Amino acid sequence: MLGRTALRLHSYVIARDYGFAPNPFYGFCTLATCKPKIRKTADIGDWVVGTGSKARARGDHLVYAMHVSEAMTFQLYWDDRRFLQKRPYLRGSKKQGFGDNIYHRTGKKWRQEDSHHSLADGSPNVRNIDNDTQTDRILVSNDFVYFGGSGPAVPKKFRDYGGFDICTGRRGHTNSYPTKMVNEFVAWLRSLGDTGYCGEPLDWAKSP
Repeated sequence: MLGRTALRLHSYVIARDYGFAPNPFYGFCTLATCKPKIRKTADIGDWVVGTGSKARARGDHLVYAMHVSEAMTFQLYWDDRRFLQKRPYLRGSKKQGFGDNIYHRTGKKWRQEDSHHSLADGSPNVRNIDNDTQTDRILVSNDFVYFGGSGPAVPKKFRDYGGFDICTGRRGHTNSYPTKMVNEFVAWLRSLGDTGYCGEPLDWAKSP
């Protein structure tokens, strides 16, 4: 069941929804790649909310919401037996192929597993490594709802709440929402009655 109301809410647009960032599988929603600023600043108890892309006609729809319950380093994530299934296996199912548990140390260097963030031939993608690992911290939630491409429209009330909009509609993220707005948004989210993995990622329709 979803947990208590958070201190803050961090909202951003998900331009590419493959079930990779965030990864909502195997009982946990994890944000382990991309969004280094959110991964750096979100506290335990905060909410992270992803909304759809205008380019996909989903700009006013909810993709997911996670109530942060844990934060850990990449190495701890890699070593934690709870998350072994989140290591990518590209010859398996789609949810195995889009596993986000891809970084660990080899000495002082980062090793990137063959994954959605690697190059097409499986070799490391230095650009993604540099972006992802600038924040050595991943967010975990066992208290989340993920709709993927079938999420509900965000009520108009939260599109213009005293000048604040849950759907940012731009790159980057926003986390300066008034506490009253956050409380009311979470109450609306709870009222839906949905928890955990509820729908397939939007972009699976165009992935092999």
